Amino acid sequence: MSGLFITIEGIEGAGKTTLTKLLSEHLKNDGADVVVTAEPGGDTLADGIRKLLLDSKNAICDRAELLLFEAARAQHVDKVILPALERGAIVICDRFSDSSLAYQGYARGIDLETIETLNNFATRGLKPDLTILLDLPVELGLARQTARDRISSEQINFHRRIREGYLSIVRSEPERFVVIDASGCEKEVFRQALEAVISRRTR
Repeated sequence: MSGLFITIEGIEGAGKTTLTKLLSEHLKNDGADVVVTAEPGGDTLADGIRKLLLDSKNAICDRAELLLFEAARAQHVDKVILPALERGAIVICDRFSDSSLAYQGYARGIDLETIETLNNFATRGLKPDLTILLDLPVELGLARQTARDRISSEQINFHRRIREGYLSIVRSEPERFVVIDASGCEKEVFRQALEAVISRRTR
């Protein structure tokens, strides 16, 4: 595939949505074909699953939560991500398979090998060309939140395990990740992220 697949990961309140917007606007202004998307979601079916997953009224067991995320991901990959990459677009995705490892694996305690197997099945083995991890203290991220859903409302130790999970994933695949201190100013976060994207585009 001739496209470029970029994912942005991080704990709640890390600034993923803001960075996605800034990067996409810059790249579009530069003449690139850019597709912006997010997980869970991407099309009508995956968006419906997103509503189920994030609704605080729903009591979802850990295994069902993981399987719902993977179902949404499979639909997302087939209907949105792969077609865009095949035509040569830059795809910027707010969360992808690393989120399942961090949230359902490291935080919920589901076996990591099981999640890896389900991720590979749902994504057809697709891996991002670049993953930007926005890292910051959990307390700061949660303080930035203006709205809470079923997952962001979990106890603080849950979110601490997510952060540690992300950092463990980075250590296992350092060549794919760029870690940015998201506690700094928005302009500096954007500068570092754009530098990483340009570097991958010119390889």
